[in-house]
Amino acid sequence: MSGIEAWYMDESSEDQRLPHRLSPNRPVTREQLEQIGVYHWKLNADIYENDPELQKIREERGYSYMDIITIHPDKLPDYGNKVKMFYEEHLHLDDEIRYILDGSSYFDVRDRDDRWIRVAMSKGDLITLPAGIYHRFTVDEANYTKAMRLFIGEPVWKAYNRPADDFDIRKAYVSSLACS
Repeated sequence: MSGIEAWYMDESSEDQRLPHRLSPNRPVTREQLEQIGVYHWKLNADIYENDPELQKIREERGYSYMDIITIHPDKLPDYGNKVKMFYEEHLHLDDEIRYILDGSSYFDVRDRDDRWIRVAMSKGDLITLPAGIYHRFTVDEANYTKAMRLFIGEPVWKAYNRPADDFDIRKAYVSSLACS
């Protein structure tokens, strides 16, 4: 299981697809991500259909539903609006699980102090974001990622844009941070 690259973001409103690193760069470790409930695995995306490691993760965590989305101007209807929508800060009532099968992209998550952390995702990266964490997603400058979406049970597509602090799942998530 190799590492994942993450860093604190600058405040620039330039193109969301740019890296937005602070200068000097402030890296974020795997341990720091795990402290806010974000977990990562590096898998072999070339064998995702028959990967015993992916199967084991799915069985252990109950990820029974799976589909695949390709995010590219030629593959995703209404691409521009969808990419804008994915980049709106939001939370879900369930964990968000994504496995990058090809291409690259970013997940941005909020830390304990409400600062943005950018997580670079590329082929083979599987990430889980806990229910209740504020986050957003964007492609990078390549404008292409192919991702497997995993869910426990039926897929839940509903996103609740910030502010959503009154949701029980948000309160439970914030409470879990205070305990850890």
